[in-house]
Amino acid sequence: MKELQYCPKCGNKTLQFNEINKLSCTDCDFVLYHNCAAAVAVILRCRDEIFFTKRSQEPKSGMLDLSGGFVDPNESAEETCKRELMEELQLPIDVSRLRILGTRPNVYHFKGIDYNTMDIFFEYEVKEKFLPTLELSEVSDGIWVKISNLDFSSLAFDSQRNFLRTWVEPFS
Repeated sequence: MKELQYCPKCGNKTLQFNEINKLSCTDCDFVLYHNCAAAVAVILRCRDEIFFTKRSQEPKSGMLDLSGGFVDPNESAEETCKRELMEELQLPIDVSRLRILGTRPNVYHFKGIDYNTMDIFFEYEVKEKFLPTLELSEVSDGIWVKISNLDFSSLAFDSQRNFLRTWVEPFS
């Protein structure tokens, strides 16, 4: 946010960032809050395995990721899970079977800007492993990983590493 220096209201080079979530102009009354964005991550589980995607875009291209994404305005977190799983994997789900597990803060670094997010973790259990139709503009591959073999360093985001470390304990 430090790169933003010019006020969009008065045009002066007087825009300041408070290092947390507020941009304000010292010459006029302009204020913009850069608050936390909601995002979802879905643990697709079949018995003792989790389905991961491989990111095809920055940030963290090539690393493992849980399916999910940002919550759109006027959309519930559950609706986001349904939309994202359909977009990324062509996987239709029954939202009543989603189980919310918890949340973690995260920073999503994209094109020079850090977006603070609140990642909401869900579990969706499937009876059989599937081979999805991948949306290659979003994900480059998909793999099933045994929970006991999970390499946390291969995960793209801190929030997922932190959450899954706690979540896998009962499976160990």
